[in-house]
Amino acid sequence: MVEEHTLVSALQSEDQKEAAFRELVSQYKERLYWHIRKIVLDHDDTDDVLQNTFVKVFRNIDSFKGDSKLYTWMYRIATNEAITFINKRAKRAQITSEEAKENAIKKLESDVYFEGSAIQLKLQQAINTLPERQQLIFNMKYFDDITYEELSEVLDTSVGGLKSSYTLP
Repeated sequence: MVEEHTLVSALQSEDQKEAAFRELVSQYKERLYWHIRKIVLDHDDTDDVLQNTFVKVFRNIDSFKGDSKLYTWMYRIATNEAITFINKRAKRAQITSEEAKENAIKKLESDVYFEGSAIQLKLQQAINTLPERQQLIFNMKYFDDITYEELSEVLDTSVGGLKSSYTLP
């Protein structure tokens, strides 16, 4: 595993960029896949969003200033890409994003790539009833064990605001 600052330097170097990008994909694709999958739920859609995420990372790596961890920056891109994907799909189908997510939950039951139990399916259904922001926070905090500080960077909000959103009434 290549150190983050070494990887970023190589990514921002024209002669090392392609090799460094292959390393970046190798190091982060699985973690980003599962983060996106928790948002869009469908395997094929997740692959599409993951590809879009890596394209954006590749195109914008020169603007990465190192104010946050590389993974936090990519996580933010992946989150935004997943939300954009859901909203575009809902708009094309002329339904709300909530209805699009309900449809995705229904599809999850027959998804050959979903290896979860009935309880995990019920958990996904329960998470789907939360407002979008709470869903994101819950998934990142519960499943990915991301700190509030990292979450605040990903979601561009304060730690206090996150804690109040994470605490359910």
